[in-house]
Amino acid sequence: MRKFSAISATFVFLTLAFNVLPTHAQSNSSCTAQARIGPDATNKILALGRAKNVARQAAEAANGGIENYRAENSMHGPIEQVPCVDNGDGTWTFTFKGTAPGGTTPIVESVVTVNSQTFEVKVDRNTPLSSVDKNQQ
Repeated sequence: MRKFSAISATFVFLTLAFNVLPTHAQSNSSCTAQARIGPDATNKILALGRAKNVARQAAEAANGGIENYRAENSMHGPIEQVPCVDNGDGTWTFTFKGTAPGGTTPIVESVVTVNSQTFEVKVDRNTPLSSVDKNQQ
């Protein structure tokens, strides 16, 4: 009986650990939270991943291509880390920084809006960071 209790306790602990801990590690992206709601959640999550890539590619093009520019890591990783906002009108707006290839200091901040149905993309703003810093002072 004691062995069964120990196994049961271990099972409960592992179940709680694996179900609770990952949710704390994820960021609170408005896009991700909204995409997970409703019966069409799987398609929304897939669309968000595609929209992230479209937004990143638009910023790369606006900044002279990948030989001159690299978007921040969040635009290359899991969608839970994507810096975006669900605008509530079928579009997502991504706000992210970029560096020169191999660089560590961000040089540009891009704001890109993507339609979640058509994947039409619009670069709303592409600002050198020295200008962003001056405007925030």
